[in-house]
Amino acid sequence: MKLGLVGLPNVGKSTLFNAITNAGAECANYPFCTIEPNVGIVAVPDARLDKLAEIHKPDKKTPAVIEFVDIAGLVKGAAQGEGLGNKFLSHIREVDAVVHVVRCFEDSNIIHVEGRIDPISDVEIINMELILSDLELLDRRIDRVTKAMKGDKTLAAELDVLNRIHATLADGKTARTMELTDDERAYLTDVPLLTMKPVIYAANISEDEVGSDLSDNEHFAKLKAYAEEEHSGILPICASIESEIAQLPAEDKEAFLEDLGIAESGLDRLIKESYSLLGLISFLTSGSDECRAWTIVNGTKAPQAAGKIHTDFERGFIRAEVINFDELAKFDYSMTAAKAKGMVRSEGKEYVMRDGDIVLFRFNV
Repeated sequence: MKLGLVGLPNVGKSTLFNAITNAGAECANYPFCTIEPNVGIVAVPDARLDKLAEIHKPDKKTPAVIEFVDIAGLVKGAAQGEGLGNKFLSHIREVDAVVHVVRCFEDSNIIHVEGRIDPISDVEIINMELILSDLELLDRRIDRVTKAMKGDKTLAAELDVLNRIHATLADGKTARTMELTDDERAYLTDVPLLTMKPVIYAANISEDEVGSDLSDNEHFAKLKAYAEEEHSGILPICASIESEIAQLPAEDKEAFLEDLGIAESGLDRLIKESYSLLGLISFLTSGSDECRAWTIVNGTKAPQAAGKIHTDFERGFIRAEVINFDELAKFDYSMTAAKAKGMVRSEGKEYVMRDGDIVLFRFNV
């Protein structure tokens, strides 16, 4: 999974990126300090994988990973080449989802590129640039389909979908706000609309608001209402606190979080929100050689899950021997005890994988 961090200059985007990846991207109090997209690979925390590794003591423990891309700050006119322009927009097309960092705190010592704190205006500035870029893309696609229709009338349905999306964008709304069927979305497979990307708004709050209910933060309240209206995710996070957490030894982090009155770091919460937004789950494989977590789309059937490990596993799929992690816990994590009680199931090609399934795939090629 690849997540792109976007936002206006100086909203805390690179600070947050540094905190969650420890990749050391340059951070400075001026626009465009991020010119090339910085990339960091982050292991997905999974207590279930940790437990299996503790039991099996494998040669290798391999967690699922997320790739975070810190994309350069955007200003008005980017779609026409202002600031870093289309370079910024092309990087967004390559990610699975967008983490839009929005400043929701006041601090006179940190300049704002627009000269004021207004989260909705900030969001709309970036959305408008993405909309303008999408309109340009759609204009070319609609022109091509219209010409092709002269010899192929079956393209009428596709043209209708494209025109409806164009009208929505022209009205200043993003494509993700539209209700589209699976068949209608299929027409967009090779039309990489920026405003169709799922979004999580990372509301960057002040340090003294961490652990609070944010009832007094009007900026956050406005952004939350905006996110809910367009069915996007929202996550309050303090980039500066996350920076502090990132510097702590693992054994000190839990005590620090407890002192702050929060149960999880911003990274853990962001990962959970990302998985939920994209409809992802993890299954596990375990043994003496390796314990590993694999990320799949919720609803994936066993053969396709097996294909994540190796294409031969899917091609020669026979069955999957499955027990869910929560079920295994009832047997003190002993696979032998679970098998003795008949709790390790043999599942066929129609089995739909569940989050936390521990699987051994049987195949023959």
